[in-house]
Formats: sequence, C-alpha cells, structure tokens
Amino acid sequence: MNLTLSAEQQELRETVAKFLHAKAPVSALRAIMETEAGFDPGVWSQLCEQMGLVGLLVPESLGGMGCGPVELALVLHEMGRVLYSGPYLATALAVTALMRSGDERACAELLPDLATGDSIGTLAFAEANGDWRAGPQLRTTARQVGQDWLVDGVKTFVLGVPAADLFLVTARTAEGVGLFAVRASYAVDVEVQPALDLSRRLGTVRFTAAPAQLIGIVGQAESIVDGVLDVAAMAVAAEQAGAAWQCLEMSVEYAKTRTQFGVPIGSHQAVAHKCAEMLLLAEHTRSAAQYAAAAAGSPEFPIAAHAAAAFAGPAFSHISTETIQVHGGIGFTWEHDAHLYYRRAQSSALLFGHTDTHYAAVADHAGL
Repeated sequence: MNLTLSAEQQELRETVAKFLHAKAPVSALRAIMETEAGFDPGVWSQLCEQMGLVGLLVPESLGGMGCGPVELALVLHEMGRVLYSGPYLATALAVTALMRSGDERACAELLPDLATGDSIGTLAFAEANGDWRAGPQLRTTARQVGQDWLVDGVKTFVLGVPAADLFLVTARTAEGVGLFAVRASYAVDVEVQPALDLSRRLGTVRFTAAPAQLIGIVGQAESIVDGVLDVAAMAVAAEQAGAAWQCLEMSVEYAKTRTQFGVPIGSHQAVAHKCAEMLLLAEHTRSAAQYAAAAAGSPEFPIAAHAAAAFAGPAFSHISTETIQVHGGIGFTWEHDAHLYYRRAQSSALLFGHTDTHYAAVADHAGL
C-alpha cells in the first residue's frame, strides 16, 4: 500500500484547494444557504465543465477521468475545508453505486450525463428508521408490471435535494431486494428536511408508483449497498478531516492574534493545550481517512473505511466544539464561521450511519 501522493495527485489537491477558496469560500456560504437550491449553480458548472471533477470516478470511455478513491478523498478533503454545499458527494456515491452494479448498459446510459453534470445523482437508501442497509427492515417496494417496474415507498436523509434528478433506490421485490434508478420527474415528491446543518440539504423523497429502471439484477442490491456504504464511510471521513484541519487553523491563528491582558491568548496553557489536542485529533483523522482511501480494492478496505469514519465523526465534533471555545464570545455569533463547522460536524457524524454503526461494521468485517 502506497500512502505517498503522486505528482498528479498533489497537483489535483492544490488545484482544487485554490479553486474552492477562490470560488466557494466559507464567507459566501450564508448567502447560499438562503437560496432555494442550497448551492451555487455557477460554481457547480465550473466543477463539472472546467475541472471535470464530477466525472472523477467515471471511466474515461464514458467521459470521465477514470480516477479512484484516493483522488476522491483528496477532493473531499478540500471540500470539507470550505464546507462545500453542492451535490458533489451525492453524485460521486451515485456513480459508485452504478459502477458497482456491473450493469454495463445502465452505466453507458447514465454515467456520461453524471460525469458532465447534466444530471445530478443521489442515493435513496435510508428509511424512517435511519438504517441505510438493504436488510430486513426495508419497506420500500418495487413491482413489475409487464416489462416495467414501479416503486412505492419513502426514503429519508437523501443528499442533493432538491437539485437531484436521478435517485438510486433500494426496494424490495417478490424475488429479493433490487437497486432501481428513478427520475425525479416520475411520480416523486421531494421535501427538504429541517436540519441543524444549513450547509448541506437532506430530503425526504416519496415514490408513488414511480417508473423505475432495474440496475443489475434482483437480489444483488445488498452487496452493492454494502460496497457503496464502505466508500461513503471513507468519503465522509475525508471530508471531516478537511473540515477539522480548517477548524484547527482558524483556532491557532486566532490564538496567535487575539490579545488579552497584553499577551496573545495562545500563550496561556489552557488555550495552548486545547490547540495541541486539536492538532493530534486532526492529524489522526487525516491519517485514518488517507489510509482508508489507499486501502481501496484490498480486503481490508471495509475495516479501514468504517474505522476511519468511527474515529473522524467524534474527532471533528470535538474539534469544532473546541474551536468555538477558543474563539470565546465571537465564536457563538452568526457572523463567525465556527458555528458552521460545528453544525456540519453534527450532521456528518450521522450521515450513512452513526459511530456505533461504523464500529459494528468493523467488528462484522473482522469476524468478531
């Protein structure tokens, strides 16, 4: 396993960081949160058309860049630093699900538009109980009428709404669980869920006899979902690592420049120790996410991915809380960025499963 970034990967990270800090800074986030879309369509178009990042995981033969999880983690790390609000993670995971299905026809039909940003994809896996897996608790159903499939059910915690126009839905059939592609224009009702984190839209999606396309074969969905959730755990950990580092840098800079009683507050042990602890947690989070991405394709990837997520969620939550503490009274204000990172920490800690879910996945894959 090689944890050293290549020259191309270094360039990718630097290019993405420069672009996001110029075009999608955190300072612009409050205005974006007030819009109906919840993200800047202009920045999204540039990510798609000029940088090709949305097609990062799509094979070159289908219009993408043909990269892998390491590159995805690098991009999400930088997006985490600025709390990017666009549907990048949602679409990347939709691409992952399609590619893992092995359905060449569906991939050839759907991936090119996802790669160019002409279509925005997302996963519709979770239901009211908050479980993302395709297990016995699955209530959404799909029935075949002639040659067509119709999907009925309600999915929650759906990323990328209301912009997403392609939902990849898990549903139970008479023969087993299947994965289905449903267009947003077909008997689909989308409602944005009220949330603490205003920088990332989550929605409830209701399907009522919605025409659907079967992806892969019936009975295959559980293995597809498990694989996608492994990638999702790694991806969210990478994003959390980036956000944690940004919190650390904000805190250290403030501790160096904010003076009290004639000296920088960072000269006081209480503040210095907080920053030192934040450094350790941020470094460990980044290392865990980087290791998980590098392990992709190996038997240890599921363990590494869920272990990274199990550590990154609480670590980012603690770091974001300490960031507010270091900043004192100003850290509580709407005008300061600290609370935005705290909000993202709380929501991302539950995205695709909470800490106990990830620990359970580690134990299952380790045979414990």
